[in-house]
Parts: sequence; C-alpha cells; structure tokens
Amino acid sequence: MRIGIGIPNTVPGTSGAVVLEWARRAERRGFAFVSTIGRVAYPSLDSLTALAGVAGATSRIGLVTNAVLGPTYPDAVLAKVAGTVASLAEGRLTLGLGVGARESDYLPVERDFAGRGAAFDRQLSYLKRAWRGEAVAEGDFPGEKRAVVPEPPGIPILIGGHSKRAVRRTVEHAAGWTGAGGGPARAEPTVKEIRAAWAKAGRGDEPRLLGLAYFSATQAENGDDYLRSYYAYAGDHADTIADGAVRTPEKIRAIVRDFEVAGLNELTFTPTVADPDEVDRLADLVL
Repeated sequence: MRIGIGIPNTVPGTSGAVVLEWARRAERRGFAFVSTIGRVAYPSLDSLTALAGVAGATSRIGLVTNAVLGPTYPDAVLAKVAGTVASLAEGRLTLGLGVGARESDYLPVERDFAGRGAAFDRQLSYLKRAWRGEAVAEGDFPGEKRAVVPEPPGIPILIGGHSKRAVRRTVEHAAGWTGAGGGPARAEPTVKEIRAAWAKAGRGDEPRLLGLAYFSATQAENGDDYLRSYYAYAGDHADTIADGAVRTPEKIRAIVRDFEVAGLNELTFTPTVADPDEVDRLADLVL
C-alpha cells in the first residue's frame, strides 16, 4: 500500500506558506505523494496552481490531483497547465480527473453541466493527443495546426467516479482510478468492476487504485464543520462523510488495512484541519 497525504488546500484559513511547509514535511517523513481535492465554487486554493508551488518546494515526492473537474477547463488550457506542472515537477505529477456532481462548479465557468460526461470523453482523447506532442490547436495561418505543450510530458491519469462510464474511462484512458470520500465499503464494488474490466481488456499492468480517508490526528471537531460545508450539496450524505473521518490512532491504522482488504493499493489521508504538525502525527501512525 502506497500512502500519501493530502495538502489542506480546501480547508478554510490555509495559506500558501502552510501548503509549502506541509509538502516539505510530507517529503521529509517519507509519504509517497501529496494530493489535493478541489472544486470551483468554494473558497479554496486551486489544485494545479498549488501543486506548481509544491513542485518547486520539493524534489522527490509525488503530486496527485484528487480530482480536478476536467470539463470545467477548456481542453487546451488543461493540457497546457497540467503539462506545465508536470515539467516543473520533473515527471512527478499524476492527474486525477473527474466530472463532479455539483452544478454550482460549472456555473461560474459557464460550462455545460448536463453535457459534462460527453465533454469529458472528448477531453480525455484530446489530452492524450496533446501530451504526445500532436498538433491539436489552430495556428496563426489558415489550416495550420500547432501543439499546445512544448514537449510530451507523460502524465498518468486517474479517473474518479463510481459509474459504469468511470469504469470504462479508467480502462480506456488511465493508469488507474481514484475514489472520493465514503470509505472502503463505497470503493470496493467499483474496484472489483475495474479489476474485472482491466483484465478483460487485456491490460497486463496493475491498475493504480487510490482510496481517500479524511482524517484529523488531533480529533479536532472543527474538521466536521468544514466537511459538512464542503459537501453541503449532498444533504444527509455530508453527515456520513464527516462521521466517517478517522480521528484516533486505532481508526487511522485500521482504515489502512480496510482499504487494502477492499482491493486498493494506494491511500491518501486528506486533512480536515490545516495544522502542519498533522503531517508528523500521521507519519508516526502509518509510516
């Protein structure tokens, strides 16, 4: 099980200095990667911009978006921004992508919420072509096409979501899959579907299967308020997510085993409070 830790880019009050200190500590303590969560219509730090800063503040640790809402970006912009972060990180970026479930994230960027699935399918094909260095954008002269990234960055993709479409996209386009909040029990059925579809498609490599656990090693209750705010759109399910956060040493250690039993091979602990000492507290428990 590869274990990473989220940076608190969506936790209220998080500063850029906290993000960079958090990432430096995560690298020193031996986490496999740092990850972000993110959405548009929330007062948070942007995932890819934050990871660009993290890339400059670290040298070895992996970087994972978990997950960027792909269709909220124009295809060429996402290809260029992700390619830039991958270049700054010298190949350490994994791009987790999904479509999201909140219409409020699509309204500010004037993108079509109802058509996001079809847009995402087109975008995934576009990204692969752009990152191969193919000419995908109109140039300065009639009929001219140009690439949008200076060199093929080779960015692994993880697909988020629990639908049949998410399973298909994972097998067709990605290095693996990433699950949102909800715990091992919610992830397990999708993991089984992906493993079966992966084998049927003849993919010989092992899929990356990333779980997410919200945590607070200080048992801070204000973390519950943040999660209920972040997932307010989900109604009563926001309480389920908040109640599922792990806050004691016993539960933090146990959830690693639970995700492993459910068939996942990577796990990110996503913070609910923005105290950099949480990095060391978690490391002492799970590394």
